[in-house]
Amino acid sequence: MSISQRLSDLRELMQREHLSAFIFPSTDPHQGEYVPDHWKGREFISGFNGSAGTAVVTMTSAALWTDSRYFIAAEEQLRDTEYQLMKLKIEGTPTIAEWIGRECGPGAEVAIDGLCSSANSVKELIADLRKQGGITLRTNLDPLKTIWSGRPPIPENPIEIYPMKYAGEMAHDKIARVRHALRERHADGMLMSSLDDIAWTLNLRGSDVHCNPVFVSYLLISFKDVTLFINTNKLTPEVQTYLKAEGVSVAPYDEIGNGLKNYFEYNILLDPDEVNYTLYKSVTREIIEEESPVKRMKTIKNATEIAGFRSAMLKDGIAMVKFLKWLSDYPEISGLSEIAIDKKLTAFRAEQPLYRDISFDTIAGYQAHGAIVHYEATPETDITLKPEGLLLLDSGAQYLDGTTDITRTIALGPLTDEQKLVYTLVLKGHIQIELCKFPSGSSGTQIDILARKDMWREGLNYLHGTGHGVGTYLNVHEGPHQFRMEWKPAPLVEGMTITDEPGIYLAGKFGVRIENTLLITPYKETEFGKFLQFESLTLCPIDKTPIIKDMLLQEEIDWLNAYHQRVFDTLSPHLDADEVAWLKEACSAL
Repeated sequence: MSISQRLSDLRELMQREHLSAFIFPSTDPHQGEYVPDHWKGREFISGFNGSAGTAVVTMTSAALWTDSRYFIAAEEQLRDTEYQLMKLKIEGTPTIAEWIGRECGPGAEVAIDGLCSSANSVKELIADLRKQGGITLRTNLDPLKTIWSGRPPIPENPIEIYPMKYAGEMAHDKIARVRHALRERHADGMLMSSLDDIAWTLNLRGSDVHCNPVFVSYLLISFKDVTLFINTNKLTPEVQTYLKAEGVSVAPYDEIGNGLKNYFEYNILLDPDEVNYTLYKSVTREIIEEESPVKRMKTIKNATEIAGFRSAMLKDGIAMVKFLKWLSDYPEISGLSEIAIDKKLTAFRAEQPLYRDISFDTIAGYQAHGAIVHYEATPETDITLKPEGLLLLDSGAQYLDGTTDITRTIALGPLTDEQKLVYTLVLKGHIQIELCKFPSGSSGTQIDILARKDMWREGLNYLHGTGHGVGTYLNVHEGPHQFRMEWKPAPLVEGMTITDEPGIYLAGKFGVRIENTLLITPYKETEFGKFLQFESLTLCPIDKTPIIKDMLLQEEIDWLNAYHQRVFDTLSPHLDADEVAWLKEACSAL
């Protein structure tokens, strides 16, 4: 079906339901960033496949809102459709409610699927629409049930136990910690909806979401019971026995509504940014609206998880060096394409022990494609590389003992002065984050400026965040902590992982990003409290070819040389003679 036919079918349904507009968020009932195909309604109705965005369709118009990571990609994917691209955080862009008010007028009724929208987002939308002349919002309709012929089913993939030698803490001990946190909040129980939170808590993993080892489910915890709501076809006898031993009972996935109605404790904690609006409204007990305590528990890695990260990064570094050496040896660089690069790197990773999958779709963007922040090569967009310019390569893997995320920008031949300037500014920003020492509990927003200050002096910037948490054989994006310009109060504490990935993107020309995954470790204690620092877990040389050395401070040169020495010392025992020779040159002092 074409996008125009899908819009036509939707509008027929809207007319029957007396609706002036329908809103399609990018989320699923669990508010995941990446969702199973069954819930990719926004992609179905618009054709835009980015991980963030909202489509709105009226009887005569359509628009899609997304952020700066996807501006270029969205323009391409929405071309030849009636969708208007709305660029978030750009001056003059109307909010969804403002646009609906302008298109539909006062008193209109619009709809959104409350099952695929968080409680907070729906409550905010109701308030915003009310200001547009009393527009009302309906939340009990899923048009995709009617208009999406051949809609993929909810996944039924089997789940597996995540061994203690990688998890480092038994599930029943994690549940005890959750209950302790609930007591501190005067809560009698909680509904856990986030799929990676559930997987972490129960020491289980699945394959229901592309690149993310999670499984579709809910977890209801009280001080008496723990119930996993899941399609029981997914449970092997081994997993059923394991859950029973950990004190977890099982109920069908689609019984979660009844489970909440039959919840007889006095109150229940719901994270309104995580629990969908439909389930939120079905609760009959007093609701305590707070962030799920599991989010912050999960971000602080235990000793076993940290050891797993180090092991995963070692394997990933070996694979990356083998790949980069192969790339440098390739006799005719023009014979390679972006897709070929992706496949070769994945093959090197797949040779490593405990490899399970990639952690996200590889971004291999040559020259102008590198300026598309979340570019993914397709047969239609794939281009061949030339022995000149820059290749931006953002990739990662899921190993059983850890998740990796790394970006390197690689010079394939002669560069322009502009490319060298941009590359050096990005490198300076990356190193300044790495060098930072800060009080425990600082926000990532307070540190984010270090990555941007030299860029800003040149009138350059980037609109995405500078860093995000990384899961333990879980989602590559983990929060709530992050580096970001916008205020994010989540504290940075010892034991967290976080990426450091500043970038600059010049549309139609090239993009540069350099990324390591970091571990927050102790620095020192003084009369002013505990101070922390960052340790690079990622082990891979950073291309020195584009660097304008005179632009670097001595402390930045010292950091780069020390980092490269550690990379060489750690990786060289695991490589053959030719690879060691290549790595020695790549890691030589600047």
